Amino acid sequence: MATETPTDVFEEHRPTLTGVAYRMLGRAADAEDVVQEAWLRWSAADRADIREPRAYLVRVTTRLALDRLRRVQARRESYVGPWLPEPIVTDFGPAVPDTAERALLAESVSFAVLVVLESLSPLERAVFVLREAFGFPFAEIATTLDRSEAAVRQLAGRARRHVDERRPRYDVDPAERRDVTERFLAAAAGGDLAQLLALLAPDVRLVGDSGGKSKAPRRIVESADKVGRFLLAAARDAEALYEFRLLEVNGAPALLALADGAPDALFQVEVRDGRVECVYIVRNPDKLRALAAG
Repeated sequence: MATETPTDVFEEHRPTLTGVAYRMLGRAADAEDVVQEAWLRWSAADRADIREPRAYLVRVTTRLALDRLRRVQARRESYVGPWLPEPIVTDFGPAVPDTAERALLAESVSFAVLVVLESLSPLERAVFVLREAFGFPFAEIATTLDRSEAAVRQLAGRARRHVDERRPRYDVDPAERRDVTERFLAAAAGGDLAQLLALLAPDVRLVGDSGGKSKAPRRIVESADKVGRFLLAAARDAEALYEFRLLEVNGAPALLALADGAPDALFQVEVRDGRVECVYIVRNPDKLRALAAG
């Protein structure tokens, strides 16, 4: 039987490393840079001393992501308007069947959770990601972060409480969410305010991320009337410029609006009791480039 090469070993664990880095950073390009740096360190390491490649690679990736997170946090403080994660097309593949594990992975990469993770300290975020999304033992997380197991347990408890207090509760039935998403698009595109308002919860919120590089609200829009009228006005301005593509982004259905074949905006809705509770719109062109080939 052929011996695994260093490249084979790394590629086996790449999905986990990318998943850790993306959940830590909320930006696919940053996650890819971190994983590439982890590969360089792996390829240069004395692997004779590495008994558990997965643990070693996760440790290196997490520490690199922590360093990058501390650097980018300063940039995010000056970000223009609301911040949303860079959308990624999610496909957990046949290795993760449609079970509670898939639901957990989808939730851990959702816009709602990643926005809340932005308010954690870098260490709390690392512990939360490793423990809650990937189920690493506390002892292994302690080694990864060079902290005591008791300290890691404290960080985990604090992070979990923080996320539970701030994370909004939405329905997770993918079929219902897809149906509401499609009806939401039809109502907005058809200019039907009454139909749109019937789909929106009274306290619906609209969060637009443009980074100051395209048109989008620079503050969160709240209430069904204000959100509905904003969406209809945006649909009228767009006229027939867009074609729409339905795809799975960050673990849930989303609508990608393309202008002349290029991604221009991404819409995703959160649903509870059959009504839209939150609308996310990503229009920062830097965050949409990776969807061009989707």
